[in-house]
Amino acid sequence: MSATAGFAVVILAAGQGTRMRSDTHKVLHPIAGRPLLLHLLDAVNSLGASRRVVVVGKGRDQVEQKLDGHQVAVAHQAEQKGTGHAVLQAQAALADYDGAVLVLYGDTPFVESATLERMLQRLDGDDGPGIVVLASEPADPAAYGRIILGEGDRIAKMVEYRDATPEERAVRLCNSGMMALRNRDLFRWLGEVGNDNAAGEYYLPDVVNIAAGEGRDAVVIVGDPYETAGVNSRAELAHLELEWQRRRREQVLHEGATLIDPESVWFAYDTRLGRDVTVEPHVVFGPGVKVADGATIKAFSHIEGAEIGARAAVGPFARIRPGTSLAEDSKVGNFVELKKASVGRGGKVNHLSYVGDAEVGERANIGAGTITCNYDGFGKHRTVIGAGAFIGSNTALVAPVAIGAGAVVGAGSVITSDVEADSLALERSEQQGVAGWARRFRERMTRKAAE
Repeated sequence: MSATAGFAVVILAAGQGTRMRSDTHKVLHPIAGRPLLLHLLDAVNSLGASRRVVVVGKGRDQVEQKLDGHQVAVAHQAEQKGTGHAVLQAQAALADYDGAVLVLYGDTPFVESATLERMLQRLDGDDGPGIVVLASEPADPAAYGRIILGEGDRIAKMVEYRDATPEERAVRLCNSGMMALRNRDLFRWLGEVGNDNAAGEYYLPDVVNIAAGEGRDAVVIVGDPYETAGVNSRAELAHLELEWQRRRREQVLHEGATLIDPESVWFAYDTRLGRDVTVEPHVVFGPGVKVADGATIKAFSHIEGAEIGARAAVGPFARIRPGTSLAEDSKVGNFVELKKASVGRGGKVNHLSYVGDAEVGERANIGAGTITCNYDGFGKHRTVIGAGAFIGSNTALVAPVAIGAGAVVGAGSVITSDVEADSLALERSEQQGVAGWARRFRERMTRKAAE
C-alpha cells in the first residue's frame, strides 16, 4: 500500500468570483475546453482519493450540476466567512474518516498529482509534521502571503503581504493556501481559529500558528508556480490558458508530432496526436479528438469530437464536428463540413461539401458542392454511400437515402430515392437553347440605358 492510500480531499469552491464579472461560476470557467474544477478533480482522481468533498456557496446549483456523476460529496457554505469557515463545512462529510486530508482550491486547477503525492508522503515523514503547506516561488510574488522558513523545510512564520515588513516582502517563497494534514487535527485546530481581523473572517492559514502552539511543526513542499496559479479574473484565466497551451505544445512536439507554427495551434484538454502527425498553422482542436499516426491537419481547420485515421488528410479550412470518424488514407478537403459522418478507407470529400449523419464507403468520391440533406425540420435522417461510389458535383442527397456500391450520380442531381449498385442516377431538367437570344437581349438593354 502506498503512502497516499486512503487520503481525502476538500476542495473549496464557494467563492463568489466577483472579479470574473460573469454569470458562470468562477470554477466552471474552462481552460482547454474543461472547467477549472474538473481539471483539479482529474489530478485528484488519478492519485486515487478515497473521499472527495467540494464546498460550494453562491452559484451552488451550477457547480452541483457539473459535479453530477463525479462521485463527490457536496458541502454548503451559506455565508462567506473565510477559508477556515469554508473547510469547516466539510466536517460532517468526513465525520467517520480518520486519515490524511488535502485542502485544495477549485480555482487553482493545475496542481499535479505528483506534487500532491509529495505532500502526503511528507505528512507521513518520520518527524511527524502537523501540516504540510504547498508553496512556490513565482517570478512576480505580487501580493501573495509570504512564508519565512526556519530550520530546513520548517515554517517559522506565515504572513499576509499587507501585514509583512519590507524584509518579509523581499522573501520570494509564497503561500499557495493548499495544505495536507490529518483529519483529526484539521477540525480540532479549525475550532480554535478566531476572526479577530479586519475582514472578520476565519482564515485557514491560522491553523499553522495553532499547531505551533502544540509543538507541531508546519513544513513546506515547493511546487512549480504554474501549479499554484489561481484564477480570480478574466485576465488570469487567459494567461493560465496560454501557459497550459504552451506546455501542451511542448509535450506534443516531444511525443513526435510536427507543429509548423506551434503558437497558432490550440489544443483541448484531451487531444491525442499520434507519431508523425503534421499540424499546419491556425488549427483548433476541440474536446474529444484523436489523430492517428501520419495524419495531416492542414491550416485553418477546426476539429472536435472526432477520430482521424492514419495518414488521413484534413483541410485546409475544414470543420470536423462531433461523431465523425475518418478511416486511414481518407481525405477531407477545403471548406468541407462533416457531422456524425464516417468516411471509409481512401474515401474523399474534397471541396465545398456538407456531409452530415452519413456513411461514406471505402474509396467513394464526393464531388464539390455535394450536400446530404439530413434535416427535414423535425428530425435527422441518414445517408449511406457505398464503397467506390462517385457523387458528381453540386448533388443534393435527400435523406434517408442509400447510394449503392460503385454507383455514379450525375452532377447537379437531387437524389430522393435509393440508387442501385453500379448504376447511374441522373436527375436534372433538359437543357434548352434559344439561338440569338443573348445578342437581342444586350441590344434591347443598351437601347433602354441610352433613353
